[in-house]
Amino acid sequence: MKTTGRSIPAPPVKPGDRVRVVQAVVGRDKTWTTRVEGLVESCEAEPTGSWYAHGRNDRLWLWRLRVRKPDGEITALVVDPRTRIERLD
Repeated sequence: MKTTGRSIPAPPVKPGDRVRVVQAVVGRDKTWTTRVEGLVESCEAEPTGSWYAHGRNDRLWLWRLRVRKPDGEITALVVDPRTRIERLD
């Protein structure tokens, strides 16, 4: 799975793990941080559909983590180098 020229290892989680995921988007003068807590539904490498990525099968492959929050909502997150995943077990 290639992303922007380097591989990102698989996140150390499996379905059923209780996790807290912290992600940051860094801008020029501001950083936005989000936190999601819940149970891991799945964690799989999936293609983006990008035609210009030049990865496997001419697609950019990213790790997608699906987390079921306590209220039942399922959130899909793209795992990047700035993503922190804490196991809460």
